[in-house]
Amino acid sequence: MDLALLRTFVAVHRAGSFTRAAQLLGLSQPAVTGQIRSLERQLGRPLFRRLPRGVAATTAGDELAWKVAPHLDALREIAEGELDDESGGRTLHLAGPAEFTGLRVLPALAPLAGDAMALRVALGAPDEALAGLADGRHDLVIGTTRPRARLLHATPLCDEEQVLVAAPHWAERVGALSGPSERDGADPGAAAAPAVAPGALTGVPIVGYEEDLTLLTGFWTEVFGGGPRASATIVVPDMRAVLECVRSGAGMAVLPRYLCARALTSGDVVPLVEPLVPPLRTYYLVVRAGTLALPYLARAHARLLRAAEGW
Repeated sequence: MDLALLRTFVAVHRAGSFTRAAQLLGLSQPAVTGQIRSLERQLGRPLFRRLPRGVAATTAGDELAWKVAPHLDALREIAEGELDDESGGRTLHLAGPAEFTGLRVLPALAPLAGDAMALRVALGAPDEALAGLADGRHDLVIGTTRPRARLLHATPLCDEEQVLVAAPHWAERVGALSGPSERDGADPGAAAAPAVAPGALTGVPIVGYEEDLTLLTGFWTEVFGGGPRASATIVVPDMRAVLECVRSGAGMAVLPRYLCARALTSGDVVPLVEPLVPPLRTYYLVVRAGTLALPYLARAHARLLRAAEGW
């Protein structure tokens, strides 16, 4: 079977579009269509069905991709590895959310940059990152959802604790800094744990990371049993900027504890509630199936898992 046809097939399977695959391969769309039809004739079965936008693999298409994609990836890496040997090392193409990647992932991987490995990092939306992984633009993606695609393999990396925080004057206004702790087993000599009903938070402005307030709604649902009935006053797609807005008194926000740990310690921000079981968000390391056999990728993957034990 012609490897060029299989390469085109895998590109279409990952891109979900003949047009997108043609762009990735540097071919014309008719050439890609012709190659897929040729492969389907050889196999005697359809590999894709057309959708209003793009294509979806048939069962036979999924089975073929599952069998051949890891091997084609390995062949590509061998070929590219020969070029990298001449230029000094492998390049790891990584994608993930800006804050977690910048504060957690890159410090853990930075030492590998001096070990015959270069890093190229893309920061952006999770859907775009997974699409880039599927079509070969990225080698490793850090995400907060486990992908359903069979050709993508996800490994849990760590759990991120979510905290509802605000400047101290907001906590005082809603009564979150008064009253003894009611947590079972709490140290009597410890500081009081903020405890406030959701209704008391109605007047506190919301600072959001995204317009739909996914983090805040998830926190509210898990802690209070239902989402907040409010929209954000400020929306900025950078959690570090959200923290600065909260620190300056703009309102309340849900942030990962690691990101606001220093502000909590200094008292610049305080938690408005401290549930016995705090809401968590899980991060995953996602790769294409079979690519962990590549030494440079396996080394980065293992290093992140080891580093996460201390996070």
